[in-house]
Amino acid sequence: MRTDDFWAVIDRATADRPASPAEVADRAVADLATRDPEEIVAWGRHLDKVLAASGTEDLWAAAYLINGGCTEEGFDSFRGWLVAHGRKAVSTSVQSPDVLAGLPAVQAASENGAVFEAEEVLSIAARAYEKATGEPLPAAGDRPRTRPEVGDLWDFDNEDEMRRRLPRLSALFLEPPE
Repeated sequence: MRTDDFWAVIDRATADRPASPAEVADRAVADLATRDPEEIVAWGRHLDKVLAASGTEDLWAAAYLINGGCTEEGFDSFRGWLVAHGRKAVSTSVQSPDVLAGLPAVQAASENGAVFEAEEVLSIAARAYEKATGEPLPAAGDRPRTRPEVGDLWDFDNEDEMRRRLPRLSALFLEPPE
């Protein structure tokens, strides 16, 4: 599956009106379920590639700041939330996670404590395949690593390092230094 074809599914799921990540996932499932099972499998493999490409330390740190902490599963769900916002949201935040500070929803989260996760986006292919075939999605075989090892991460609780790497997000989510 080509990258453009992968993102076209998400684009169609968000085309009519802004939608919650759950609505995006439901629409994408409905779209994919009408397709050939091999195409659904290919879409799921491409999602794995997107997750692998977005599995950076600094994006995980951004999710940690924004969501008030972030487990391995939480980081996956955070990236599901990003995928539901489209190709540009993923690509710009992977290149520079600090750009997330410019999103109105993230700015509001610094006040209201909202958490950004969308696990349902991660299961689009599995749900679509089951809907189309009545069977579970076949195992993907060798999947790309989708996030760094926890032991290899820099200390996200180190506020000085957080301010150095993610200054705009730190200004929103951390107390000013004394």
